[in-house]
Amino acid sequence: MTLSPRFSLTVGMLATLCLAAIIHILVVLAIPRNVQHSAYDNIAKHGPDRQFNLLPDVEPGQEALPDLDPAMKHAVCRFQLANGPVLFDASIPVSFWSIGLFNSAGEAVYSLNNRTAGAERLSMLVLTTEQLSILRERPPENLEDLIVIETEDTLSGFALLRAYVPHPSKADAVDAALKRALCGKI
Repeated sequence: MTLSPRFSLTVGMLATLCLAAIIHILVVLAIPRNVQHSAYDNIAKHGPDRQFNLLPDVEPGQEALPDLDPAMKHAVCRFQLANGPVLFDASIPVSFWSIGLFNSAGEAVYSLNNRTAGAERLSMLVLTTEQLSILRERPPENLEDLIVIETEDTLSGFALLRAYVPHPSKADAVDAALKRALCGKI
């Protein structure tokens, strides 16, 4: 029995397509294991943990983190809740600011801006369920002024504080406000 060349060619093409699909799937699944640095790791080079560190201005192809807005100034703060709750406090003199909380995988877990906060000042406390139980026993004096964010799964992460720069002449004032922002213990 002789196989026709057309049948052999069809089987060969199907085998090649199947092999290519398998290789493609394996490569896609292997990417997360082979990525050397996450956003959490990358921001460590901009300064110490538990303090806001000003990121350089956004330049095309040289962003400190992906997808940063060039009309904004940015500061980051890495934290580990195992070291205690984290208090974020800032007064930024612009029409718009926002803060995003990210876990160590770089996934957004919470976001807030001056409009949704209902205040011009950022006053936010991030803690675990256990830390909240302890805090309820001995609450700080300003607890009613704080936005309290309880998290169960984010033991380490980072905050990205963003402030809109309405005009280049305001850039220094925005930089100074971001440098004064607090990311520390209560």
